[in-house]
Amino acid sequence: MSLRLRQLLPYVFLALVALSRWPGLMPANFSAVYALVFCAGALFPEQLTWRAPFGVLLVTDLALDAYYQFGMGYEVFTVAGLLYLACNYAGFGALWWLGRRFRGTRDLLGLLGGGVLGAIVFYLVTNTAAWLLNPFHNPEYTKSLAGWLVALTAGTKGWPQTWEFFRNTLFSGGLFTGLFALAWRFIPSESPQEKGEETEEGAQAEPEEA
Repeated sequence: MSLRLRQLLPYVFLALVALSRWPGLMPANFSAVYALVFCAGALFPEQLTWRAPFGVLLVTDLALDAYYQFGMGYEVFTVAGLLYLACNYAGFGALWWLGRRFRGTRDLLGLLGGGVLGAIVFYLVTNTAAWLLNPFHNPEYTKSLAGWLVALTAGTKGWPQTWEFFRNTLFSGGLFTGLFALAWRFIPSESPQEKGEETEEGAQAEPEEA
């Protein structure tokens, strides 16, 4: 039973992440995505480690972009917009790579710290890309050090300040990484009873082989 639960966990994580991306369901930049990509690198089976998280990201991103383009009237399918999306995937790639560095560890504090560090890296990569590409032509994002600092801290008028997004990114990255790692740790790959059954089967099979 525990083995089946362990095998189902990645799909549970994927479903939670897809649900968390529904517009308006969670505060801005408060998402389980950062934790999913990091934990996929650190914990998921090899056959799912990159296909599953990036597949879910691609499908949900296409759905979200279609919603913003045709439902909200934002111009997202532009060259700058698509380049910015590619930079997001570069940030997710850095998160996944960082997760691979923690593969095999059972140190919860280490995984939690890695998840928070990954959220910081993702924030820096994506906000720097928003400043460089400026897909929505924000006048605050001047091509100068001051414009870059505005992109990292204040953001654009009419929206919450960028540091608030950063706070949500950090908090959600740490929270969901902790929850995913705890779930993974406390559902063993096999129960003591299952191990006992395997031992008994081995003991019974040994005389037959002799």
